[in-house]
Amino acid sequence: MDTPYCHGRKEAEELDRWNPLSNFRSRFHIPPDTVYMDGNSLGLLSKDAERSILRVLDEWKDLGIGGWMNGEQPWFVTGERLGARMALLVGAAGPEVIFTGTTTINIHQLVGSFYNPSGERSVILADELNFPSDLYALEGQVRIRNLDPEKHLVRVKAGKDRLLDEESIIKQMTPEIALVFLPSVLYRSGQLLDMEKLSAAAAERGIPIGFDCSHSAGAVPHYLSKWGVDFALWCSYKYLNGGPGAPAFLYVNHKHFNLLPSLPGWFGQQKERQFEMLPSFFPASGAGRWQISTPCILGSSPVEGALNITLEAGIERIREVSLRLTGFLADSLNTRLISEYGEFSILTPSGPHRRGGHIALTHPQAEDIYNKLLTRGIITDFRPPDIIRIAPVPLYNTFTEVCQVVDSLLNVVEKR
Repeated sequence: MDTPYCHGRKEAEELDRWNPLSNFRSRFHIPPDTVYMDGNSLGLLSKDAERSILRVLDEWKDLGIGGWMNGEQPWFVTGERLGARMALLVGAAGPEVIFTGTTTINIHQLVGSFYNPSGERSVILADELNFPSDLYALEGQVRIRNLDPEKHLVRVKAGKDRLLDEESIIKQMTPEIALVFLPSVLYRSGQLLDMEKLSAAAAERGIPIGFDCSHSAGAVPHYLSKWGVDFALWCSYKYLNGGPGAPAFLYVNHKHFNLLPSLPGWFGQQKERQFEMLPSFFPASGAGRWQISTPCILGSSPVEGALNITLEAGIERIREVSLRLTGFLADSLNTRLISEYGEFSILTPSGPHRRGGHIALTHPQAEDIYNKLLTRGIITDFRPPDIIRIAPVPLYNTFTEVCQVVDSLLNVVEKR
């Protein structure tokens, strides 16, 4: 993995011949005349996902309400069924994962359940680099308890390299911390945090810890139960290719199955009693108790087909190819672009164990460069003020496409 890469088309073609996942590309709809490197924002539609959407549409057409119990995959247990399949990708037992809600709703649901300020222990420890919606939700959870976010939400500061340091985070796990909530991968830089180390440190101090894994699920292997993570959540439309705005997943460690959800709803009721319409809440035995409302079946349907592909490819193989793609990209950028044009730099950590699924390239005129790439059919992602995120996805991107991206960057810079 750490062997230096060559940086020409010939080497890219050799790596494409090696790629054990190359056959999966034909199972995706690739936008015409583009090199699509934005799967960390929205994954592409697979033919498997398309088939599952069309099947559910036919069930609605032919069965009507009967689809809830009599569909090929009964809609009534969609959350449990897809949760159990997702559990295989994140190192969890089936009952520990449920397919439900959206990322921010699940933050409110789980943080609301695990954040129990009492006396001196009343502060949430987060970080200043997390996705804004996560921070909005944390502030809201503090305010709900009539506490001041300025005092009761501490954000770990980044270093001059715009990265987080695990030891600095651990040092701030002080006696007043009631909950730790962090990203698994920083959405701008692509830095992968050591979730195992952070979870162990929190457990030693008796602090529950949760993670937003939206930028790692489907790209990086997780072992949530083994690591002792208390709770986690993630979206399904990035590396999991579940479709725009598709529902999300949440994980709760089995040791917390006696915990009541902060936002109970009828779909979190025990399945066998759900249609008894009881006035009292009898929560499901596993993570399913954190479901709130009736799931959106049409919005959920593509995730079924998308998961088929990810499980067939295998998360370990996906990670192996991902590291080779991002390593090849980073080395090509350093050799062909950054060495010649010093205003560019790579924000993403170089070590494979510290890198998620994308490379963050910085430049003072990043937005202008990003827009010029768009005119050339290169789909990347801009994050203010100066970051271009490039995400070569193992299931449908190639090493040759990585060369095309670097070629286009050089062309843009030379014409400027």
